[in-house]
Amino acid sequence: MVRVRLDSVSKYFGKVRAVEEININISDGEFVALLGPSGCGKTTTLLMIAGIYKPSKGRIYFNETDVTDVPPKDRNIGMVFQSYALYPHMTVYENIAFPLRIKKVPKTEINHKVKEIAKLLRIENLLDRKPGQLSGGQQQRVALARALVKRPDVLLLDEPLSNLDALLRVYMRAELKRLQRELNITTIYVTHDQIEALSMAHRIVVMNEGRVQQIGTPDEIYNKPANTFVASFIGTPPMNLIPCSFIEENNSYFIECSAIKLPLVKDVGNLIRNNISSSEVILGVRPEDIDIIHGNEEGHATAHVLVTEPLGRDVVVTTDVGGNIIKIVTTPLKSPTPGEKIKIKFRTKKIHIFDKKFGKAII
Repeated sequence: MVRVRLDSVSKYFGKVRAVEEININISDGEFVALLGPSGCGKTTTLLMIAGIYKPSKGRIYFNETDVTDVPPKDRNIGMVFQSYALYPHMTVYENIAFPLRIKKVPKTEINHKVKEIAKLLRIENLLDRKPGQLSGGQQQRVALARALVKRPDVLLLDEPLSNLDALLRVYMRAELKRLQRELNITTIYVTHDQIEALSMAHRIVVMNEGRVQQIGTPDEIYNKPANTFVASFIGTPPMNLIPCSFIEENNSYFIECSAIKLPLVKDVGNLIRNNISSSEVILGVRPEDIDIIHGNEEGHATAHVLVTEPLGRDVVVTTDVGGNIIKIVTTPLKSPTPGEKIKIKFRTKKIHIFDKKFGKAII
């Protein structure tokens, strides 16, 4: 079992900053996802862990061993790329066996290990075929088998599901999670797909512009975003972020913006007052934490319905509230019609407040 630690790791290509001051501790057998948009530095970070890139600054450790200057072949890693990178002239058996042959493992041991890993990945009936005769999902399993057959200390996965169709991706997410749990192997998974990260990883490292924005469990990342970037990147639809003002009047506190005046309990108001750089704040509320009010009950705002998007179990309602576009997730039974005016109410225990100047979360 291996722990992986990145200590103040940075990577520059000339004057271009790819990664800046990355500090990550990954436990034995942990499944960690590096999540962020294209160009955020997640693949560069993975390639430094693999040894393909050398950090411009900082050190990388496997357990207590400094591997910063150790070549990839001596790190005992397994890696699966987005393209799978299978040898087209070799059979599935030969592709899986290749890393063992490079290490000059005895032939009988190679045969045993290839068949063992093929059975684990449920591809034992494909060993005589060549990659061109396989589906995308089958090729992905072969690439995984090749990475795992040498029993690596660390498994590195670079967007391995992105070439699969939507239905197969859902299936393979569960398969990868099962496999990682059974092998209990330290796994680092690069993806731009928040669903993959949230559904598979023990912890998520959210990155943007070469920097770590937040590290936490899927629950922490979703329910307690550290800043407005994380809040807007995680969630489908993403969190509504509304520019507002923090108001104190008559010994009471409010969040106020055009067409919205949201009362706050005193403890929350005091917390905000003591932690903001100015009265300008961002109100964050997830679409599922806004209720459409029917009847005579009071709401927090009136919304003009622009568009409804039926998604089967849910309906996404896009509204205009005083010039701010706000999305609401509701059920088909409660779905309004475009052009209708509706009352909405925020679940005040679920709201988020961010400092407008710095973007950091206050509550």
